[in-house]
Amino acid sequence: MANTDDTSKNSNDEDNFGLPDIEYKPLDQLDSSNPGEREEASSANSSRETPVYVEEEEGSGTGRIIGWIVVLVVLVGGFLAYRYIYVPKKEKEKQEQLAKEKEEMRQKAVADSFARVEEERLKREAEANAKPAIGTIETLEQRTGHYFVIISSSVDGDLAMDRAKKLSARGISSKIIPPFGKWKFYRLGIGDFDSFASAQSSADASKSEYGDALWVMKY
Repeated sequence: MANTDDTSKNSNDEDNFGLPDIEYKPLDQLDSSNPGEREEASSANSSRETPVYVEEEEGSGTGRIIGWIVVLVVLVGGFLAYRYIYVPKKEKEKQEQLAKEKEEMRQKAVADSFARVEEERLKREAEANAKPAIGTIETLEQRTGHYFVIISSSVDGDLAMDRAKKLSARGISSKIIPPFGKWKFYRLGIGDFDSFASAQSSADASKSEYGDALWVMKY
């Protein structure tokens, strides 16, 4: 009999894993008049059945990534604005300034050209309206060793003097060369040159005004 009890006891111990025996009652069988018992049972069931979850903080890594993306977008936007807005604007302003300076220089050159033309016109007009100076008339009494451009030759000294007076009224000085040697003519010369080449050059330039019958003579 004792063996039977020991065997039953051992069997119960194995089923209970050595824990003390606990009397279980369904919740609906608990005595409603005993709140402590009902609360104890409810607390025990809750502790067994309700799992506890520990929420880990998430999103901190995502926030940093978004922040870096925003910074990158700002930097790229700033670079693009500098490269394609600021730099072209400065280059355009520079080109406009150069064009403005070039236009100002052109206008100044045109104004200077007009001023020179007007000054030359006024000068020519003043010369045309100015009363010509009276040219001198000189009758040579002896040789000078100079070269003269002869514009006329006459046998009468009065004729030579009349022509000289006409030249004097135009502001042209002249010299009357009386007859000498075997020549019996009065010659009227203009200019007084130290060399034949200078006198000949003046004669060639004066042919349009006095005609081709000009020659150079030394007296």
